[in-house]
Amino acid sequence: MPEPKRVDVVAGILLKEGRIFATRRGKGEFKGGWEFPGGKIEPGETPEAALARELREELAVEVSVGPLFCAVEHDYPAFHLSMRCFLCELASGEPVLLEHDAAKWLAPSELRSVTWLTADVSVVERLEAEFGRQSGEPRFLDS
Repeated sequence: MPEPKRVDVVAGILLKEGRIFATRRGKGEFKGGWEFPGGKIEPGETPEAALARELREELAVEVSVGPLFCAVEHDYPAFHLSMRCFLCELASGEPVLLEHDAAKWLAPSELRSVTWLTADVSVVERLEAEFGRQSGEPRFLDS
């Protein structure tokens, strides 16, 4: 049996005023599922550069990419997903939905109010563990 196709992606955990940005897929196989925005790493790109580019393309924002928050390995039926998730802050602009059909700024306690794509569930659990019991705005882990 051949190895499943491997897809390397990055995702941004956008933080603002104690809330985390979530987007809902508007098309494709995973339509209607909620995710952290991002996308595929192009050949020759660093993960950080790929994330900044993807968020510019998907949300028309410039971001400050912070530290790696977590990495996820997940097997979907048709491919293996390798996802690196970085904490981010908006550097300029407000998100405009160019690829998604809905978005929400969620408090850590509200993360389970949407239906996440399977690969994103472990990220949600980690966010709840890191930020769920704290008050105030989450900070980058190295600040």
